[in-house]
Amino acid sequence: MAGRAVPPGRLRRRLTIAFILVAGVSAGLLAGGTGLLLRQSWWDASLREATADARYQLVLAGQFLPLSDQRSADLLTSFEASGRHVVLVDGPARASHPAYAPELGTGLRATVAGGQLGYQRSAPAQRPRLLVVGGRIPGSTAELYVLTVEDDVATDLGQLRTALVAGWVLVVLLAAGVGHALARRTLEPVGRASRAARALTEGLLATRLPVRGRDEFSVWAATFNEMAEALESKIGALSAAQARERRFTADVAHELRTPVTSLVAAASLLREHLDQLPDDARPAARLLVDDVVRLRRLVEDLMEISRLDAGREQLEVGPVDGSALLHGIVAARGWSDRVLVGGDAVTLRTDRRRLERVLANLVANAVEHGGGEIQATVVGAGPLVVFEVTDQGPGIPVEHLSLVFDRFHQVDGSRSAPGSGLGLAIAREHAALLGGVLSVRSGPDAGACFRLELPADGAA
Repeated sequence: MAGRAVPPGRLRRRLTIAFILVAGVSAGLLAGGTGLLLRQSWWDASLREATADARYQLVLAGQFLPLSDQRSADLLTSFEASGRHVVLVDGPARASHPAYAPELGTGLRATVAGGQLGYQRSAPAQRPRLLVVGGRIPGSTAELYVLTVEDDVATDLGQLRTALVAGWVLVVLLAAGVGHALARRTLEPVGRASRAARALTEGLLATRLPVRGRDEFSVWAATFNEMAEALESKIGALSAAQARERRFTADVAHELRTPVTSLVAAASLLREHLDQLPDDARPAARLLVDDVVRLRRLVEDLMEISRLDAGREQLEVGPVDGSALLHGIVAARGWSDRVLVGGDAVTLRTDRRRLERVLANLVANAVEHGGGEIQATVVGAGPLVVFEVTDQGPGIPVEHLSLVFDRFHQVDGSRSAPGSGLGLAIAREHAALLGGVLSVRSGPDAGACFRLELPADGAA
């Protein structure tokens, strides 16, 4: 049992998803924070280098003072030749290279006009991406703006972003694998416990769980094993008691059969000569005869229930006319004045003797314990044939409905009612052998209705 895999379930998926979410959010926050810090650090470093370079270039530009048209042209040519792109503002703005002539923002111009260094960056989507740092040339009102190309920084930041995203995806995939493995390992004891519980419900009372380690699942497994052992012991004791009860019932019925047969013969002879007995002895004789008849019925029921328990009964299936069988049962037992038979002319394949026994017990129960008008009907319902026996008596209390088919159960606890308490139990056993279902519905002062459903084709 321990080697079988636990089928994936919602709890395992939830644990895996939770593990992925925790790892993914944590890694995402870490990667995002790291990316933002590095991005800002690299831009700041680029700005510091550009600012320091701009201060130096402004000092160099002072060598061209005083500025004239020729000196301004020489300044621009000199800076371009040294690999520096600049913009000189001394009246109109002039760039050292036409491809590097950004539009100078008003904020930047205002800062520089105030005698301070200022800077601006081009839009992220613009190429080339330029950092412009400007200031006044010392000893002059002219403004010089030094341009720094930051395409390399932007490229490096893009690569860093790609690496962080790839690392985050890798962490999420790794978390999914680890989470799935941990969830499977964690829930494996739960799966074993579920299979063990299912095995117990199927009657495999020797099922036990392996106890490994000292964690909570091991304690749970040990407790489960103790429960299973106690359950096995209790069920074993109940099975033994039930077997003893059945043997006792069979032995009692067998031992009583011979003396009861003799008593029945003597009671029959006594009944034939009741009129010859003295008047004061006649009531006692009648009571004796009735009790002997009742004892004979009890012994017969005990013998029948013993045969059913032993499983020695064989089915003899054949065509049976349901309506004719009901009429015959009622007529043969002298119940025609109390029982109304109705329904359809339905033929089914079943064991006639057993069906007759079930229906006779149901009608006898209605006659002895019911009241009012009693109806026995049979109808065809598709693949089923349904027999119903209803009465208008006081009904069966709710607390007794689930017990009416138990052996020796009687609604009247005083045992003053006729019958042995085995008739309905025998009827249920025969109905089960025929592949049918016997049920009852009732309520206080609403009568009782016993319903027998049988397969019409005899498929038991």
